[in-house]
Amino acid sequence: MDNATSTEALPVVLILAPFGRDGALASLALKGVASARVCTTADEIASGLAMSAASIIAEEALEPDGMRTLSATLRTQPSWSDFPFIVLTGHAQTSGENRRTLGALAALGNVTTLERPVHPWTLVGAVRSALRARERQYRTRELLIELEESLHQRDAFLAMLGHELRSPLGAISNAVELAARGRGTGAPDRQLTIIQRQVNVLSRLVNDLLDISRVTSGKVALQRERVDLVALLDRLVAQASIEAVERQLHLSLSTEREPAIVTGDAVRLEQIFTNLLSNAIKYTPPRGRIEVSLIREGASVTVRVTDSGVGIPPEALPRIFDLFAQADTSLDRAQGGMGIGLTLAQSLAQLHGGSVRAHSEGLGKGSEFSVTLPIEVERPARVSEEAGPALLDTVSRRVLLIEDNHDNRTTLRELLEFAGHQVSVASTGTEGVEMALDRRPEVALVDIGLPELDGYQVAQRVRSALGHDIVLIALTGYGQPEDIRRALAAGFDAHLAKPLDLDALQA
Repeated sequence: MDNATSTEALPVVLILAPFGRDGALASLALKGVASARVCTTADEIASGLAMSAASIIAEEALEPDGMRTLSATLRTQPSWSDFPFIVLTGHAQTSGENRRTLGALAALGNVTTLERPVHPWTLVGAVRSALRARERQYRTRELLIELEESLHQRDAFLAMLGHELRSPLGAISNAVELAARGRGTGAPDRQLTIIQRQVNVLSRLVNDLLDISRVTSGKVALQRERVDLVALLDRLVAQASIEAVERQLHLSLSTEREPAIVTGDAVRLEQIFTNLLSNAIKYTPPRGRIEVSLIREGASVTVRVTDSGVGIPPEALPRIFDLFAQADTSLDRAQGGMGIGLTLAQSLAQLHGGSVRAHSEGLGKGSEFSVTLPIEVERPARVSEEAGPALLDTVSRRVLLIEDNHDNRTTLRELLEFAGHQVSVASTGTEGVEMALDRRPEVALVDIGLPELDGYQVAQRVRSALGHDIVLIALTGYGQPEDIRRALAAGFDAHLAKPLDLDALQA
């Protein structure tokens, strides 16, 4: 039984040697190296190519009809395949026979010739070499399959990205056109509301794309603190209720009134539950229900987001947390979404020592997502409330804005002036340094991608000249952790990514 099993595990080598003892001797020599299978015709070799790794053929077996069949089969090989043949030569031939042999060898393609008499070790060595070459071809095939799948995923991702970008951009473009023509219901307030909402959609999309790259590659450092999940959920459900009401959904929250304290990053925890709430709202039809509940379970706490929405088919559940995976492409394209939110939620929960699970009875039967996190068992005597939004600084500041994009520069200047600040503007790095040294502003907002001198060079020169008499804030589209570190090293006091959050800037 053991010998049979080991033989079956060996690669198959087909042998075609109809005369003499070549077939028997080759089979004996290959024992333990390959599973030798003796064939009687070239047609048998042709039919067995797909299940074998190499073939040994005696020269005298290269008869025309069989070679035509074998050659036709070889022409159907996939691009990665170059089947190896070992041809045993050596008997005397006429010139006509020699030409036919050369033609047959050319038709076989990947041929190694061994002149008889062949020492068994020589034959084994040639077969081992052929098998190694075939194994490399199999690995190439696997790489090509993986590459093809990657290209398919890339194309699907780009198609989704194009859809997700065009939808909000289309709404913004339409709103701007209506505002420019002085038309539309409730203009211009309605157009401004549409633009603001769609800008928020674009911001979330870009942030999710950047976050998923950092989180899945392990480049996120959590800012750990004590967070009350009850207070966090209260706030998030209250925020989500606005959209729920617009969509005619009933959204409810059921929690204990006692604080549920976890140690984690408040911003990242908010991302987890915001993504789950957004999904529930997105995939629940009007007059549906969404229930959020918090339950303590010993040393952990579980938050469940349950909806009466479209549900998840059983075959999609195992891959629901895969990057860019979505249950139903047609539905997803109608509802929007990149297939990023659930991956991000799961990765962030795992970083907090927790997990996310999905459950659904099937299509049309709703879904439930549960997040389990470790909890502080011993509650402190006093739990501080979660910090609310930072109060806006109402003190007028002298601000220098260095930004080369005309529209960004103009609109941001107007926003800052509306907030009560005195604003000077510069469009190049050189001009910005000169104005900073001449006017000595209290705060400088500096774009990184500037002409003449980039933002890092501006910060270094201004900091060197003015010391800490000025607050330098990097305003940039570069938001990776290394970009933040580089900005701080150049002398910036803070780093803000575009589009600018005015509350963050004021704070």
